[in-house]
Amino acid sequence: MALIVQKFGGTSVGSVEKIKNVANRVIEEAEKGNDVVVVVSAMGKTTDELVSMAKDICSSPSKREMDMLLTTGEQVTISLLTMALIQKGHEAISFTGWQAGMQTESVHGNARILDIDASRIQAQLKKNKIVIVAGFQGMDEQGEITTLGRGGSDTTAVAIAAALNAKRCDIYTDVTGVFTTDPRYIQNARKLHSISYDEMLELAHLGAGVLHPRAVEYAKNYQIPLEVRSSLEKESGTIIEEEATMEENLIVRGIAFEDSITRVTVNGLPHSLSVLSTIFTTLAKNHINVDIIIQSMTAEDTTNLSFSIKSEDTKAALRVLENNKSHLKFDCVETEGELAKVSIVGSGMVTNPGVAAEMFEVMANTGIQVKMVSTSEIKVSTVVNEKEMVKAVEALHEAFKLGQHAKVLA
Repeated sequence: MALIVQKFGGTSVGSVEKIKNVANRVIEEAEKGNDVVVVVSAMGKTTDELVSMAKDICSSPSKREMDMLLTTGEQVTISLLTMALIQKGHEAISFTGWQAGMQTESVHGNARILDIDASRIQAQLKKNKIVIVAGFQGMDEQGEITTLGRGGSDTTAVAIAAALNAKRCDIYTDVTGVFTTDPRYIQNARKLHSISYDEMLELAHLGAGVLHPRAVEYAKNYQIPLEVRSSLEKESGTIIEEEATMEENLIVRGIAFEDSITRVTVNGLPHSLSVLSTIFTTLAKNHINVDIIIQSMTAEDTTNLSFSIKSEDTKAALRVLENNKSHLKFDCVETEGELAKVSIVGSGMVTNPGVAAEMFEVMANTGIQVKMVSTSEIKVSTVVNEKEMVKAVEALHEAFKLGQHAKVLA
């Protein structure tokens, strides 16, 4: 007998009929003789609707009260799913995040999990019950309800799998697995048989929305195999593990992209050893996340600094820079919006030189201007005009032969 953790997202439990379908998938796993713990999100657009109601009352609602409000969404799902399982003749019990022992830091809206007291879950599993847990939520040391931020249910599922030493964690979504790129934009995007933790972590950070980076990080740290599967179609998904099964000639494994990027350029900074730490510490203290960074010297012995941010953070970033102008001692700030980030990812890039050069050649031949570049051992990211984003992805997807079915190497 093995322990399996299953996670079903909002679209998978978006209606009573879909919840009944989820109950059938859970029962299938239980009837194989496995212990099953199920983590669920709020139904469909419930969270968005709750946020909208809060904004109708107050433009800047209390973060504590938002956590109180938003956690009700998952509680609806866990109770309905448990009822469906009982109705179908299976013993089941539902737990909120805090009842399941999910202990978090004291941060409303984006808390991290500190520990899990899984004793209550284990006690119910020993009674041969299917345990249903509300994702996205926990409780801090003061007894305050907290939420885990975007993708929190993924993180809940992987954390519980780690705490219970589960055989694997199945992430059920509205897609059949992890694709070479987003199939909604690229028609010949292909489902991958497997992918490594590191590759998936890069893709998740770079805009792929299948899994939240924090969940992948947790899985890697605790060596929990993940499988991304469809909640509607009964077919194998994509395995995410330490060493992915190699596919012949597949140096680049996937392409991620993200729109609504803005380049900020701070001109005339003093040339000193501390300029980088000073400016980015100032931005970090104000919760401005910076991505790609380019530094250049000028003839006047000053420094120009460019970095990319999400466009939604532009006003806040400019306000922080202006408020600290006398301290940072720069001349002026320029911005360029309507940009996008396009990235290639693949562990094979470590031992295959020339991949970045090929990427730039493809972009040049396609007539796409590369405005910024960032690299690591297994990824190359570029910033391009937003209107050319899909064109760039299409060209790269074809150039690296990602649409062709590769032979899986033994």
